[in-house]
Amino acid sequence: MELTNRVALITGGKRIGAVVAIEMAKQGADIGLCYNRSKTEADKTAAAIKELGRKVFMRQADLTKAADCEAFVNESAKTFGRIDVLVNMASIYVAKPFNELTVEEFDENVAVDMRSAFICSRAAVPHLRKAGGGAIINFSDWLSKSGRPRYPGFLPYYVAKTGVIGLTEALALELAPDKIRVNAIAPGPILAPPETSDEELANVEKSTPLGQWGGEKAISDAVLALLKMDFVTGETLRVDGGRHIR
Repeated sequence: MELTNRVALITGGKRIGAVVAIEMAKQGADIGLCYNRSKTEADKTAAAIKELGRKVFMRQADLTKAADCEAFVNESAKTFGRIDVLVNMASIYVAKPFNELTVEEFDENVAVDMRSAFICSRAAVPHLRKAGGGAIINFSDWLSKSGRPRYPGFLPYYVAKTGVIGLTEALALELAPDKIRVNAIAPGPILAPPETSDEELANVEKSTPLGQWGGEKAISDAVLALLKMDFVTGETLRVDGGRHIR
C-alpha cells in the first residue's frame, strides 16, 4: 500500500507512536492521533506532522471506554472522509507483583492492551470497506509471540499481548474477503523506560544477539514494511534484534 493521500489512525502519540506517526506522514499520509493524558507530547507530534504538510486530527480518548474508542475512529473518518490504516499501539506496561494485583488493574490493562484494539478495529472496518480495503496493525510483544512470560510482575500485560495475537489472526480471517489485511508487530528491546539504569541498559544489550536497543525507527520501519506487503495477513512480526533466539 502506498500512503500518499491515505489516512492512518494511531492510538498513541508519544515516544514510539510519535515516530510511527511522523514516518507515515513523511510517506504522504494524513494522521489521526488519540491520547489519554499525554496531550503535550501529542501536540508536539501533531505539530511535526503539520510541518511535513500533512493534515492531522487529534482527540483525547480513554481507551478503556468503548465509546471513546468509537468516537476517535468515527470522528477521524468524518474529518478526513476516509480511513485506510489503523495502528493499535496503545499499551499499559507497569510492573505489579501478582499478590498485589487487583481485578481492576487487570481489567484496565487488558482493556487498553487488547480490548481497545478490537473496538477500534470494529469501528474502523466500515470505513475501510468503503475505501475498498486497507490495513490494521496491532501491537503484541516478543515475549507473547515466543510463548515466554519470563518476567514476573507483568501478568495482565502478557495475557493481553498474547490475546492480541489471537485477535490478529481471527480478524485477518474475518476481514480477508474485504481486502483488509490484519497483522501485528511484537517489539523487543526498542526504547528503554526513562528510569532504566546504565547497568540494565547494558544487560539488555548483552542479551540481544544484535547487541543493541532497536530504537523507535525499527518499529516505524516494520509498520511501513507490513503496509507494503500486500500478500501478508494474519502474521505477527517480531522486531527484537534476535532476542527470541538466545
